[in-house]
Amino acid sequence: MKYSPEALMAFVEAVYSGSFSAAARRLRKSQSTVSTAIANLEVDLGVTLFDRSARNPVLTEQGKRVLIYAEAILAASDRLDELAVSLGSETEPRLTFVLSDTLHPDMLAVLLAEFDKRFPHTEFECLIGEDEDVIDLLQKGRAHLGLMQARESYPAEIGSNRLPVQSHMGIYAAAGHPLAVRETIQWEELRTWRELRLSTYLENPGLPAPGPVWSAPNYLLLLSLAEQGFGWCKLPCALVTEFAHHHALVPLNVPGWPAAISIDLAWNKRSPPGIAGNWLRTHLQQMTLPARPLA
Repeated sequence: MKYSPEALMAFVEAVYSGSFSAAARRLRKSQSTVSTAIANLEVDLGVTLFDRSARNPVLTEQGKRVLIYAEAILAASDRLDELAVSLGSETEPRLTFVLSDTLHPDMLAVLLAEFDKRFPHTEFECLIGEDEDVIDLLQKGRAHLGLMQARESYPAEIGSNRLPVQSHMGIYAAAGHPLAVRETIQWEELRTWRELRLSTYLENPGLPAPGPVWSAPNYLLLLSLAEQGFGWCKLPCALVTEFAHHHALVPLNVPGWPAAISIDLAWNKRSPPGIAGNWLRTHLQQMTLPARPLA
């Protein structure tokens, strides 16, 4: 039997999206196209993959077993595509990389220095983005690779690797802010003060803010707003160490913070990176975090 990659991708995406309509949006196809692809796959396999009696399709026991193999087939196909690009292409003349402020600045400095040695004739373009903006830039072909705070799942066309290092996020306020003199602050009290919150350009319907909010699309701008005393915010600790003015920000003692976060490197499977991009992926997987104190 032969199964189309489109049908397998529609099936896997429907599982992780929770519905055919959500899968269609993430694949940028019509719902009828996704439904038909999954129905054809069921006919080809001779099994029922979803129980459609509920409002949203529920994976059957047979579907759970098929999912394991479908994911393995798609992963192998992705690796073959990447190998073909690596073997058959020349070094790309330009590489666009979306940088997250969660990456330790020292890691970026080492990465760029090594990239310059190996690919002196490749134009390197660095964009700043977080979360949904990174995915959108990759999907549109505006960028080749992007770093972002790790998440559990991605759109079907987005590949990702978890970096072997973690970053740390802390909660900060200006030294002159009333919260700065508190020994311990509970979340309930913190939320009565204005939060400076990360908000990407693309709409991301998350949980509504429990209190007053100002927002900005990147952490560096949030840092500046926090220094001016406009509110408290979550910031990468290394970013504060590197860019905050001396003693301008104070880490707030909130239970559970600072918190360690994982970082993912993402790319578009439909246009995988070339020689320079693959080198960057491999190098990031091997890098270690410099030992520096948290802010």
